[in-house]
Amino acid sequence: MKIPSADDLVHTITTNNIVDKQKILDFIEQVTTDAEQVQQSVLSEILSRNALVDYLQRHGLDGRTDRETFKKMLPVITYEDLKPDIDRIIANGINNTTSNNILCEQPISMFFGSSGTSSGVRKRIPTTEEDVKRRWFFGCLASVPIVEECIPGLDKGKIMSVMTTQPQKKTTGGILLSSATTCHYRSSCFVKGFKNNPYSNYTSPIDAIHCEDTYQSTYSQLLYGLYENNQVLRIGAAFGSGVVQTIRFLQENWTLICNDIRTGTTKITSPLAQKAVMELLNNKPNPELANFIETECKKTSSWKGIIARLWPNAKYISAIVTGTMSQYIPTIDFYSNGLPIVCPMYVGSECGMGINLNPLSKPDQVSYTLIPTMAYFEFLPVHDDNNNHNSPPNRVHELVDLTAVKLGQEYEIVVTTYTGLYRYRVGDVLRVAGFKNNAPQFNFIRRNNALLSIDTEKTDEVELQNAVKTAENYLTKSINASIVDYTSFAHYSSVTPGHYVLYFELQYRDKISCAASVFEECCLQMEESLSTEYRDLRVYKKSIGPLEIKIVETGTFDELMDYAISQGSSASQYKTPRSVKLSPIVQLLNSRVVSNYFSLKCPRPGVIHL
Repeated sequence: MKIPSADDLVHTITTNNIVDKQKILDFIEQVTTDAEQVQQSVLSEILSRNALVDYLQRHGLDGRTDRETFKKMLPVITYEDLKPDIDRIIANGINNTTSNNILCEQPISMFFGSSGTSSGVRKRIPTTEEDVKRRWFFGCLASVPIVEECIPGLDKGKIMSVMTTQPQKKTTGGILLSSATTCHYRSSCFVKGFKNNPYSNYTSPIDAIHCEDTYQSTYSQLLYGLYENNQVLRIGAAFGSGVVQTIRFLQENWTLICNDIRTGTTKITSPLAQKAVMELLNNKPNPELANFIETECKKTSSWKGIIARLWPNAKYISAIVTGTMSQYIPTIDFYSNGLPIVCPMYVGSECGMGINLNPLSKPDQVSYTLIPTMAYFEFLPVHDDNNNHNSPPNRVHELVDLTAVKLGQEYEIVVTTYTGLYRYRVGDVLRVAGFKNNAPQFNFIRRNNALLSIDTEKTDEVELQNAVKTAENYLTKSINASIVDYTSFAHYSSVTPGHYVLYFELQYRDKISCAASVFEECCLQMEESLSTEYRDLRVYKKSIGPLEIKIVETGTFDELMDYAISQGSSASQYKTPRSVKLSPIVQLLNSRVVSNYFSLKCPRPGVIHL
C-alpha cells in the first residue's frame, strides 16, 4: 500500500482547495479499517526514505524496512538518548548538508521547543516543511466536521478562539526554533484555511493572530469576538486553561474594550493589531453593543454564565480538558452555564496522534482514535517496574503494534515519525477504551513520570489530581471556595524530613474569614487520599514530613504563565506545570504566598505494621 505524501493527504480531504466534510469522514473510515496495512506501509516508507541517515546506519539497519529487523535493531529511546544527535544538527546549522543526514533525509527546517517550565529541560523536537502540512491535515481531521455530525449547521457560524504567536528564534546555525502552535498559525495551510475552510471561520483576523505582543493580540481577538458575538457558534482554546485565561483577561479589560466599541477608536499600538482593530471599528461607534457588554459584565461579581450571556448562540466549548486539564472543568461550566465541552484531538510536539470521534462524550469518558497515517505507533504495556519514564523499559520485547493492543490495558505510547524520531517514548500513558473498525481508541490517563517523591514513594499526575479534587471538595463544602489553579513542589533540600508542598490560588464565593483549622484539615484529607506507600512512610518510617498547603495571591498563576512565555513557551500551548523544580519558579511562588498550613495529624496508615 502506497502511503500518500503530505501534499497528497491534503488533496484527499479537499475539493477545489476547500475542505470537504464527506472526504474527511471517508478517509477516517478507510484508514481505520485498513489500520494494520497502513501501519506497515508507514513504517516501510519512513525507513526507506531515511535509509542512509546516520542514526539508522549507526544501528545497523542497512536499508532494511521490514518490521522484524526494525524491532530487533533499534532501541526504544527517550529524549535524553536523542539529545546528542539534536545537538549535532543545531551545531551544524541549516546550510550544512550533514544536518540532513543525521536523523532524517529531508532538511530539518525547524525545532518545536517545549517550555521546560517544571524541570528546566527544554526539548527540541525536529520537524520539516512537509510535516507542517501533515499536521495541518491532522487538524482538519479533528476539526468541526466530526462535531457537526452531532451539532448540524456549524459551517454557518464562527469560532471565537484566542490564538497567539510568539517570536520565532533561530539557533546559532540558523534553524528556526518555534512553538508548535506558532508554526501552525503562521503556516501557509492555516492562512489559506481562513478563506477555504468553512469549518475554521474564526472571528480573529490573521493580523491579530500574528501580532507577537501577547496582550495586544489577545485584546484585539477578544474585541473581534465580542463585536461579532451573535455569529459565534463555538468558543475555542487549545486547552481548558486557555478558556479560563480568556475570561480572566476579559474580566480585567472589558471596560477598555467597551470604550473602544463605544467610540470606534482604540489605544492599541502594535501595528498588526492596530490595523486589524481599526478595520473592524473604522471610527464608527457602536454604543448599543458596548452597553450590552457593559450590562452583562456588571450583572454579577461572580460572572456565572458570562460565556452564554455574551455569546448567546454558542453551542459548545472546544478545548482539551482530559488529564490534569480536568481541573478547569468546574470553572468552565460555571462561566458557560454548562455548555458541552468537546475535546477534539490528542496531539504532541512529536506528531498528531488521535481524534475524538464521539465529541459530545463527557470529558472523563473521552477516547481518541489513533490515526495510522500520522506515524508508526507501538505500545509499551505499563508495569510497576517500568513506570518511570526516565528509565529504560525492562520489557522492550513486549512492545505491541497498533492493532494488537488489548481492551482495558494501559500502555505507554512509542512513536516513529517521518521527522527522525525512532521508537521514541512520548511519556504518555493511555488505556484502550475500544476500537473504530481496526484502529484502537484510547483514554488519556497520565504522563508516565512521578511528579513528587521524597523517599521511595512516587506520586504521579493522576494521584496528585485526585488529592487536589479531594481538597477542592472539602474547601467548597467548608468555606465555599474553589481552587483556581495549583502546582506542587517536593521540598527536601533545606528541611528534614522532606515534605510535599501544594500551592493553591483560591476563589472565594463568599467573603468570610477562614480559620486555620479548615486548611489544616484540608492538608490531612489530601494525605489520606494519597497512596498506601506515602502514608506508611509518613506514619511509620517518618521519612516524609507533614503535607503543606501554601495559599498564593490572586493572579499568581498568571505570573507563572508570563514567566514561562518569557522563557520561550507559547501562550496558546501553555499548561500549568503540576510540579515545579526550577529555583526561579519556586521563588516566584514563595514570594506570592499569603498564608501556609500543615497537617497537624498523621494520616491513617496503609497497612498494619507489627
